[in-house]
Amino acid sequence: MYPEDRVLVGVINRKRDLAAALNDRWYRIPLARFKGVVDYEYIAFFLNRSLAQGKSGIYYYARLQGVELLRRRDLLPQEADHQRAAELYYRIALGQIQGKTPPILNPGRRAVTFLFTTWDRFCEAKTISDLYLTDARFVQRFPDKQGN
Repeated sequence: MYPEDRVLVGVINRKRDLAAALNDRWYRIPLARFKGVVDYEYIAFFLNRSLAQGKSGIYYYARLQGVELLRRRDLLPQEADHQRAAELYYRIALGQIQGKTPPILNPGRRAVTFLFTTWDRFCEAKTISDLYLTDARFVQRFPDKQGN
């Protein structure tokens, strides 16, 4: 783990998806919603309030082990009739799932979809807003708003 390692934060808002991550060690992302998943070393999981005893935040993370591109119906065969069954999804193979202690909470209830950060910020963060810090002590891996 290096300060400059890239961390992708994804959202889990269903028990089924949390079970797939924790027990089967995979996570899915619709290709239409996100491209570039292979550019990250780690993925962290933001759980909504219903999955996190009323306190939404990042409770788990894992190293990315591999990525496949599959149709939704192949990932979730029990939902073969779903309206998006033919759409492509990344199936991300996960390394050992680690608990984030303490979790990175979301007291301001900031909307979270996909969030990009670096390992140094991830390790120090106490709230979701901390993942966006631009202090000089942090690695600058992502372009600022001016594209620098």
